[in-house]
Amino acid sequence: MHDWHAHHRPPVAVCHGAACVVLAELGPLPEFLFGLESGFFTDKNGVLFFVLPVRRVPDLDPEQDAVYVAGDFNGWQDAVGQEHWQLKPGEFNGLPVLLWSGEAKQFSAGQRFKFVTGWHHWLPVPDTAPNALRDDLGNANHQLDPNRSGRHLFSFSVAEPLDLTQTWTVGWADDGGEVPLRPGAFFHALETELPLGAVVGRGDTTFRLFAPRAQRVELCLCSDLGGQGAPLRYALRHQDEADGRWAGTWEVTLEQNLHGWFYWYSVAGPEGPYSHFDPSHRVLDPYALATVDRDGPGIVLDRKWIGLGDRSFRTPPWQDLVIAEAHVRDLVVKAPLESMSDAGVRLGFRELQEWVESPEFHLHRLGINAVELQPVQEFDDRAREEYHWGYMTNNYFSVESSYASKPAEASGIREFQDLVAAFHRRGMAVILDVVYNHVGEPAHLLFVDKLYYFEMNDTGRLSNWSGCGNDLRASSAMTRRLVIDSLIHLVEAYGVDGFRFDLAELLGVELLSEVERELKRVKPDIILIAEPWSFRGHIAGELRDTGFASWNDGYREFLREFVRGGATPVQFEYFLKGSPWHFAKWPAQTVNYAASHDDRAWIDVITENPDFQGDVPTANDRRRTHIMAAILFASIGIPMLPAGQDFMRSKRGVSNTYQRGDLNALDYTRVLRYPGTHGYFADWIAFRRSEAGRLLRHYSRASEGFFRFYFAPDSTAAAVVYNADRSMGGKRLMFMVNPTAHDATIALDAEAESGPWRQLANIDRFLAGDAPGMMHAVKKELFCPALSLGLWIAE
Repeated sequence: MHDWHAHHRPPVAVCHGAACVVLAELGPLPEFLFGLESGFFTDKNGVLFFVLPVRRVPDLDPEQDAVYVAGDFNGWQDAVGQEHWQLKPGEFNGLPVLLWSGEAKQFSAGQRFKFVTGWHHWLPVPDTAPNALRDDLGNANHQLDPNRSGRHLFSFSVAEPLDLTQTWTVGWADDGGEVPLRPGAFFHALETELPLGAVVGRGDTTFRLFAPRAQRVELCLCSDLGGQGAPLRYALRHQDEADGRWAGTWEVTLEQNLHGWFYWYSVAGPEGPYSHFDPSHRVLDPYALATVDRDGPGIVLDRKWIGLGDRSFRTPPWQDLVIAEAHVRDLVVKAPLESMSDAGVRLGFRELQEWVESPEFHLHRLGINAVELQPVQEFDDRAREEYHWGYMTNNYFSVESSYASKPAEASGIREFQDLVAAFHRRGMAVILDVVYNHVGEPAHLLFVDKLYYFEMNDTGRLSNWSGCGNDLRASSAMTRRLVIDSLIHLVEAYGVDGFRFDLAELLGVELLSEVERELKRVKPDIILIAEPWSFRGHIAGELRDTGFASWNDGYREFLREFVRGGATPVQFEYFLKGSPWHFAKWPAQTVNYAASHDDRAWIDVITENPDFQGDVPTANDRRRTHIMAAILFASIGIPMLPAGQDFMRSKRGVSNTYQRGDLNALDYTRVLRYPGTHGYFADWIAFRRSEAGRLLRHYSRASEGFFRFYFAPDSTAAAVVYNADRSMGGKRLMFMVNPTAHDATIALDAEAESGPWRQLANIDRFLAGDAPGMMHAVKKELFCPALSLGLWIAE
């Protein structure tokens, strides 16, 4: 399509095959609507406008922060700081925007452009922008097109509603050129409140599926897995809402309690670029409560049989949390359990429960009070023995079948319930890592309705800001319901205490806020954590006004740099205070960490050894690990460890180990190799959770004078006094750290000198009585040896 310059209306036709519908109305849309999506438009007077909706930059103050348009026409980076290219505040139909305007003739077709802040932060180009252009390096830019500048958009209405189970095209009535017609926001607002899935009654079972563009849905059913080749087949009927509205729901009720039977769907629908229907594909019910494997079949289960998860556990206050991120198989495969001599049988929930209940359970001895399990919802491993991180989810209600001892009997339900209860008895909250931004293979939702459930461009190409090729459409009403219903099910059926949302930026603040609201109705003390980024952008700033905490990637990068003598005093102060205001509006809103499951292990990143080989760490590697632990536990916020960090777990330099069970399995013999480091972590955790450690655990922001920082000249060596103003009682803490390879001296003032100070810890260990190390007294000048730290208390 191109700009329409004629005075008469364009000869538009809307057709399905040879049959065309009557247009009741046709008229041009305002040019600025195109600009809101494409970043520019041209008016009838030849004026070109660059447009940036303020809603796309929520962290920006349009009255204070400068934004520039930069591109091929002004030297890109050179435009920053030039008033001529700065956007000015304005509005269109009440919508706040930033604008630049000038003569269109000064620009050429095909020129690229982008928006950039005065701080040289390049704003991402939405994948949905119709003029988005990606270069050979993967960078996305807007592109100027004088033939499509805003006057090519028309709206129309039809005399009769279109049948969405058919493929419609719009094009020129006179020459037959046509493009597929794509339903808009009204389609993604379609929803039903009816119960979905296999609903078992007293003497019947109802099967219900939401498939808004399906032409036919068939239920396939068998009483045992041997009957899959010749299943019973039942056609589902389309079911309108109670008020007669068509809402895309299909159902059939069978007069039998089918608890324990197996089922799947066949879904037929229209062809076209926005469709992925295939009646030969066995569709796993999105609401199946258990499944045999990633392909299905689903298992019909009575919710009364499932019951409720453990409700006896009280979730710790967020500021008291110390989280260990862990993988089911990594925890148990090499655990020192006599009853499981063959590591090959350690595949799932039942074996991990035995390890959790063991007196030797490592995480209990370490002292953590929350475990964050990598995904346990059904994911796309191809065989029970295959190792997988789990970030390719196939079903949101089912727990992973390969972690169950008898998947065909849905044993995983009881086994996961028992595992959660075992963690609770150990005093540990259970947080689940959940993946709602994309789906695994086979992508069953694609066969239910690609257009409704997935983000795509106008040609039908799936969006890929997740890096996995099929971003879920979080704005669709029934996607939101699928997410929320499954989360509530995990809380109610299994008793889990919280969730960490993978690539939460793709879900968006609107859906995350709805998740928070609905989950807190079920469990008011639910723990909610976001990984606040994707390849598209970062939303930690937007989450400040929600009840979500966020993984703090800035903190991670700071720690890795700081222990090697880098970073700055300003960064040290900011991150030790808990990344206040800019990242975290309240103290426990930042999840502080130095490494996670992703990328290399901590020791492999910071080791002095070549090629990231941290398997045998040097003495300095160990000292830097102790410095990291001390800073982590001395920082305001929620500390998180990847399991094994306390014994310097190494993945031998490999950066992406998502299918490397051999490298990821925790080698508990390293606790014996490095007992000092393991003990150091455990002592810091015990101190942080102690009465004196409450000065490190903040519910609300500390007073202005709570912290007092001191820095060595020409060094990153630093000291800080906690509770300097006595706003939290009479106790004070002093923490000193020198991550550099050179000795340093820090000048103190009267406040820091006043004590008496009693040393609690040094770089090697926590101290007791008159143990060596007590002589490191606090005086007017604090001597800080290279690669050292200290912790003192004044009572």
